[in-house]
Amino acid sequence: MLMRASQIIDAIAMSDPGAKRTHNEDSVATDTRIGMAVVADGMGGYKGGEVASALAVNTIMGELESSIERRRLETSSDSEYSPESLAVKEVLELANEIIFNAAQSQPQYGGMGTTVVLALFYHGLLTIAHVGDSRLYRFRDNTLEQVTVDHTLLQELISRGFYSQEEAKESQNRNLVTRALGIESSVVVDIQEDVALPGDVYLLCS
Repeated sequence: MLMRASQIIDAIAMSDPGAKRTHNEDSVATDTRIGMAVVADGMGGYKGGEVASALAVNTIMGELESSIERRRLETSSDSEYSPESLAVKEVLELANEIIFNAAQSQPQYGGMGTTVVLALFYHGLLTIAHVGDSRLYRFRDNTLEQVTVDHTLLQELISRGFYSQEEAKESQNRNLVTRALGIESSVVVDIQEDVALPGDVYLLCS
């Protein structure tokens, strides 16, 4: 997504199964009217990943705007987060509940889940929310920076000093996700708030 000076947002979304898979377990969506972009990367057997990521994105697209409006009316000024951030958190927690319940009630989807990363732009500000290892990068002043921190076993080992960044590149634990939507009945959503500047480019990816 590209931020312009007038708070107008340009967005491009695309998804591809790649060279190894026969089907795509990603779901992506943008809504420039409310300033939102989301990427979900599903996981699980028998198309469970496709179902989980679609449930996440459909829930976000269906509920986020009304949640924002409600939070703007209800949230007090001394809240730790903006109404927009609270709305994003609320909707991702709802998506987690929906995916978890679907997996519990339909055996063929048992164990399905999805990572997710979401960006919401408003009033020159930005809320970033993520669960798992789907990422958000920002390109500003000719520098590309990873903004989110992966919820993976490897990242935890790096953070605790067991691996260096160079050693991590050779690790066999790269794809072990420690947090995802739908795996447990509740989920911890990481929320960041930042200033979005004109000319910033944001990349959300699985």
